[in-house]
Amino acid sequence: MSRIGLKTITLPEKVSVKSDNEGNVVVEGPKGKLEWTMPSGISLEEVDGIVTVKRANEHRKMKALHGTSRSLISNMIQGVSAGFIKELEIQGVGFRAAVKGKELDLNLGKSHPILHPIPEGLTVTVDKNTAIKVEGVDKQLVGQFAAEVRRYYPPEPFKGKGVRYVGERVRRKAGKSVQ
Repeated sequence: MSRIGLKTITLPEKVSVKSDNEGNVVVEGPKGKLEWTMPSGISLEEVDGIVTVKRANEHRKMKALHGTSRSLISNMIQGVSAGFIKELEIQGVGFRAAVKGKELDLNLGKSHPILHPIPEGLTVTVDKNTAIKVEGVDKQLVGQFAAEVRRYYPPEPFKGKGVRYVGERVRRKAGKSVQ
């Protein structure tokens, strides 16, 4: 039994969900529009602002897809109504970031600047040269972009330098000691 799949989703104001017989789901709201194709055997029903996701049978794989589909549709609804935000911070002497057109320019102590392209649908802002804010309607796209930027220089445990999520705790290690 999929506990997550059985939960209903309440639609916020100004958000509409449409699905067809092929399993295509279109969610439109004030922040944008998202589309997704549901797996076969999963159906969507919307009655009076309440969305219910149903499955065709009780097979193990279908139960797993049921909960996953419900979560993805819920994230789509949240994205077009409120959006998603990931915040990163850069720590280290001389480390900085800037937005140049459709690219994020990162100087992370390497011999060259890193130019990371910003995908369509994302808004990236840099504050004080060290605070990066990634905003968008697609949760997967926002998280993937933030993870790619963090991957260039993950926080290291000795001095704590690197790119980290805001609020992320980095476990520090003691350096070499003289005997």
